[in-house]
Amino acid sequence: MKKALVLGGTRFFGKRLVTNLIDNGLDVTLLTRGNTKDDFGDSVKRLKADRKDYESLKQAVGRRDYDIIYDNICYTPEEAEDMANLVTGRVGHYVLTSTLSVYDFADHPLKEHDFDPYRYPVMKHDHKDYSYKEGKRQAEAVLFSHHDLNVAAVRFPIVLGIDDYTRRLLFHIEHALKGEPIGLPAPDALISFIHAEEAAQFLYWVGKTGIEGPVNACSAGAVSVREIMDMIYQEYGKTVNLQTSAGAEHMSPFGIPGDWTMDHSLAASAGFNFWSLKEWMPKLIADYKSIVPL
Repeated sequence: MKKALVLGGTRFFGKRLVTNLIDNGLDVTLLTRGNTKDDFGDSVKRLKADRKDYESLKQAVGRRDYDIIYDNICYTPEEAEDMANLVTGRVGHYVLTSTLSVYDFADHPLKEHDFDPYRYPVMKHDHKDYSYKEGKRQAEAVLFSHHDLNVAAVRFPIVLGIDDYTRRLLFHIEHALKGEPIGLPAPDALISFIHAEEAAQFLYWVGKTGIEGPVNACSAGAVSVREIMDMIYQEYGKTVNLQTSAGAEHMSPFGIPGDWTMDHSLAASAGFNFWSLKEWMPKLIADYKSIVPL
């Protein structure tokens, strides 16, 4: 039985990943701070540590070996370096959850080579206050610099699901229901997304196939916020005014200056069957009826 260690496995797509691993017969261990309860019962083992505290992490991980490690909560080069130092030589495959944010905006669907972590300089600093973009870039660069560590960096765009704790899609539904305007600079800019369950399935697939290097993962197709609001109108019969600026509380969390899309052809050619964005997003919008007052 293959052994998997999961960091960030108690909510959203990380929780779905753990379910997939259990269902496929893996011996799963969760590493958490112990602040969030899970409902996996005896199906998983548990380690307690603060990953920002190296000694705590070292004591928890010990000398255990794993076939695969899924790291969904690595945001800085220090966090990446700590884990790499602890598990190099004792893990078969290290899967880092990364992000579309490592890329700069471009006028084309972004491919893996548009950000090269193998050549990106590692520049850690004392304050450790990296932006999300820079922290993920640095984390990738650190892990890929360990040549004796087999690493995949899964680059996701915005991940959506009914249990998205950031409430990004729900923000737009609630504004439509309240008739409140939404601010965003480019309402017709195209955006890539992925469903939380699809993201979990992809992470499992990466571990199963052993793919290494950076790899993009997004649903097939792209949509604009204007199209999202049209989907919301079709389901709820409510619409709002989209305007280029608004108070901070009314600015769309999908507000970007231009198209921000990914090319997933590398993973698709390797055999992963991506979902259709324009099929699952209207269904997800409808699912929110169970949790929003109409």
